Amino acid sequence: MALDAINLGIIGGGVMAEAIASRLLAAKIYPANTILVSEPQSQRREFWQQQYGVQVTSENQIVVAIAPIVLLAVKPQILDQLLSQLDLSSLRSSQALIISILAGTTLEKLESAFVECPVIRVMPNTPATVGAGISAIASGKKVNSAHIEAAKKIFAAVGQVVEVPESMMDGVTGLSGSGPAFVALMIEALADGGVAVGLPRAIALQLAIQTVLGTAILIKESGLHPAELKDRVTSPGGTTIAGVAALERAGFRAAAIEAVKAAYSRSQELGK
Repeated sequence: MALDAINLGIIGGGVMAEAIASRLLAAKIYPANTILVSEPQSQRREFWQQQYGVQVTSENQIVVAIAPIVLLAVKPQILDQLLSQLDLSSLRSSQALIISILAGTTLEKLESAFVECPVIRVMPNTPATVGAGISAIASGKKVNSAHIEAAKKIFAAVGQVVEVPESMMDGVTGLSGSGPAFVALMIEALADGGVAVGLPRAIALQLAIQTVLGTAILIKESGLHPAELKDRVTSPGGTTIAGVAALERAGFRAAAIEAVKAAYSRSQELGK
């Protein structure tokens, strides 16, 4: 293992870590031999090595000891266990950049563990796996412009990046973090509606997916407000306004708002 070449260390070899690393490799931002992934499961380590050619280890301590940038990609519930197993003295002396994608884990908690290190908190979302995600980043007290650019470079590989104050991170979690599940539910419901009126399931799902995707692209590229696009589609006495009225009677808009608020509240609870 050529550890002297490591530029990025990743603790946790799960789906999001894989999405980020695979895009970094595809974009040639980091060569494979400069990425070190720590993963406890031997089969998963073998997958990483065979699929991406990165360096792997089962020892988290090796990552924090040598990597100038450490991406924390474990489940937030095991963070305390992880920290208890690490000797952070070597990392503290190197002042490595710590980037955390742990939902609900505050900068205060991370900075109390990685005392001398700059810390950036990031909330990506699952479309990152196809390079179409959006990640919000919030900076800790010791972060400078170079650290921010390094984080942006990593997460731009999986989609768009926005900077927010940490006070907004629970809101980000509720909207873009949890939002893909809400959109998936809407797509499923649209497809079910198609089946209900006689469309074959496969065609109904294809129509639903492309309608949602195409509408999102249209709004993004045209700059239209969603309400303006809705007004353009609804003709007097037509089919669309009948459907919009049905959605309003069912409380669709309110339900979407409440979903984001519920996810936001749960994110706040997880951070306590």
